[in-house]
Amino acid sequence: MKYENVINGKFIKRPNRFIAEVIVDGSVQKAHVKNTGRLKELLYEGAEVYLEDHTGRMGSRKMRYSLIGVRKGGCDVNIDSQAPNRVVKEALLDGSIKLPGMSELTSVKGEHKFGDSRLDFYVEDADGKRGLIEVKGVTLEVDGAARFPDAPTERGIKHINELAGAIDKAYSVYVIFVIQMKGVDRFEPNDDTHKAFGDALRAAKLCGVNILAYDCEVAADSLRIDDSIPVCL
Repeated sequence: MKYENVINGKFIKRPNRFIAEVIVDGSVQKAHVKNTGRLKELLYEGAEVYLEDHTGRMGSRKMRYSLIGVRKGGCDVNIDSQAPNRVVKEALLDGSIKLPGMSELTSVKGEHKFGDSRLDFYVEDADGKRGLIEVKGVTLEVDGAARFPDAPTERGIKHINELAGAIDKAYSVYVIFVIQMKGVDRFEPNDDTHKAFGDALRAAKLCGVNILAYDCEVAADSLRIDDSIPVCL
């Protein structure tokens, strides 16, 4: 996926989850933060950030800039929480992501209602098998490990449990963690922050839920699914 008109800036502070103050061309501007996670290890005063400039494409927007990425230790990290679904869809359609237990996909549909949840994707393959996918974006890295979540997520537990229940209805089910950076060697649940999520993920694995993780090729103006990463539960 590609962004339009990306520029550099410097992070100053984050008055709330949705707004950041940044320096652009020497002046202080407000930017919409496209991620409600904590991001404390990424967004600190003076951090180099990447902003999408919506000049000429404002529509109903109130802020000209969206904060989509940050430079960390010489690497780019995408923090756009909408991006993981977009790159997973691209990868499912072009075959970059192969789903265990399913053949070539013939249908990929987003925002699928199932039970009491709205899951990210419903898929069908050439053999008529049906699949459900939940996608989670990961921006937290600790000692080479990508970790999720960076804040407690009861919604995430609900989705995991819904997926586990779908196995009894003859669905193939998947959780795909999209690591929005390179340079990690494994994925693991962040038990320090929300052990209940890790417990739900481990229980789902035992029930037959497929847990997948991929890192990404990240540039200031683009994001692309790249390598499969080991999952350590």
